[in-house]
Amino acid sequence: MSSITTSAFDTPVRRSVERTCDDLALFVLGIVAIVAGLTFRDYGLGWDDYTHAEYADLLLRMYGSGFKDTAALSFANLYMYGGGFDMAAALLHKAIPLELFETRRLLGAIVGLIGLAVTWRLARRVGGPLAGLAALLLLALCPTFYGHMFMNPKDAPFAVAMVVLMLGLVRLAQEYPSPSPRTILIVGLGAGLSIGCRILGGLALVYAAAGFLPLFIDEFRNQGAREAVHRFAHVVYMLLPGLAFGYLVMGLMWPWAILEPANPLHALTYFSHFFEKPWKEMFDGALVSVPDMPWSYLPTLFALQLPEILLGLLTLGIAGTFLSLSRNDVTARRKTIFLMLTLAATLPLVVAMVKRPALYNGIRHFIFVIPPMAVLAGVAFAKLMGWLGETRRGWQPAALAVFAFGLLLPLSEMIRLHPYQYTHFNQIAGTVRSANNLFMLDYWGLALKQASQGLREQIDERQEVPPQGRKWKVAVCGPQRPAQVALGDGFTIGWDSNAADFAMTLGQFYCKGLTAPVLVEIKRDDVVFARVYDIRGRSISSLLAIPAP
Repeated sequence: MSSITTSAFDTPVRRSVERTCDDLALFVLGIVAIVAGLTFRDYGLGWDDYTHAEYADLLLRMYGSGFKDTAALSFANLYMYGGGFDMAAALLHKAIPLELFETRRLLGAIVGLIGLAVTWRLARRVGGPLAGLAALLLLALCPTFYGHMFMNPKDAPFAVAMVVLMLGLVRLAQEYPSPSPRTILIVGLGAGLSIGCRILGGLALVYAAAGFLPLFIDEFRNQGAREAVHRFAHVVYMLLPGLAFGYLVMGLMWPWAILEPANPLHALTYFSHFFEKPWKEMFDGALVSVPDMPWSYLPTLFALQLPEILLGLLTLGIAGTFLSLSRNDVTARRKTIFLMLTLAATLPLVVAMVKRPALYNGIRHFIFVIPPMAVLAGVAFAKLMGWLGETRRGWQPAALAVFAFGLLLPLSEMIRLHPYQYTHFNQIAGTVRSANNLFMLDYWGLALKQASQGLREQIDERQEVPPQGRKWKVAVCGPQRPAQVALGDGFTIGWDSNAADFAMTLGQFYCKGLTAPVLVEIKRDDVVFARVYDIRGRSISSLLAIPAP
């Protein structure tokens, strides 16, 4: 009788907690949307923005000409990537009254917000409402993910596409062997979007093949070999319409991929080898050629750039996955789901550590592993709170306080670094202040936008005008096209510091610190991100500090 009474009282309480978690998740998404809407213009252009905008124009011209103009299919090396984000930004630009690159930042925020929402729903499906809320908070307050979603036209959309695909695969495992039409659609859409962004989307096939092993083994044991094969074939047959839809999505985003069936394999081969002239980047205080980065490159940077609370809970989540594989009280479906998520969060890093491809620009090429990391961490937190509720209820407030404090650390850094959240280093690294002389920070040169604004303000305040018959000349150490966009038509830019009025330099090791009056200095946490110098009347031979071979 008492158990019936307890159950009757527990159910409304549990439902209330679940509803509260869902309401809070929607509130968090709303707050992120408002903040992103107010700040997306703050993010500068990176090295790739201008080129990606050109790629979008070529793709739209190709479609508009009925495939007569095929310049997009040989443009730089971007034809080996999908251009879905770029085309969407170009089309959105035609519909809204924003400058093109502001439109790209706005679309990046929208895509990132979709990624946050899908991550929430994925974690909620796997671990319940509390897991969903925790995963959402961990991802939204991951400075690396948040910063990249505004200004990374390849890797951030790819991360979102991959988490959509993971949602489809998890639903498939839960509904096996009778996937619903919605699940089939999500799997196809996720596959098309992910491979249409980057050929690395094919990794999901590995996640599924290895992840579904516990479920397949269970099927063979309980259903018999013949029935298990029949059920598997039925699922494959059911998925065919979704995969066909995904192929169309991929082709729309990445037309070069469907010109010949082997083209995606050519892209995989191309990107498996370094394809540019090698340069050096700062890693752990040493200048290292990018094809020669040590195996420790990714684990070091992930350990130093992800928030501590995410790292701790992720460790628990991965450990929980491997422990569950040997437990008889965990269903085969649950084992499959957690194994897929763990592979999605770790396998790309393990492969890179073993294969040691050229590595550069920090962890930007691998941010697609962060959403599944957040899901595992969110589920681990929910499991921990559930276990404490059953065994150490008095400890739950302390655990919740630690979690909240763990979130406040990256939040405070995100506010201090804005709009350079992507340069974040955690407290283990000593924040960007300690990491400045050891690692690359603003490797994409976003600070040139704020430096350009500062230079224009200085000129206006001083009421100066350029020499008669010409524009102001600015020598730039950093991405030049973004600097030109940020400065506007009243300036010409170049490398020639001898003929320039001003010098604009990034705070990176390859830019000299000049002996000249500083007009503008962009700093965060006492670290210089960019400077503008007045070099009129001075002889400056070069802005570059060429590292010794």
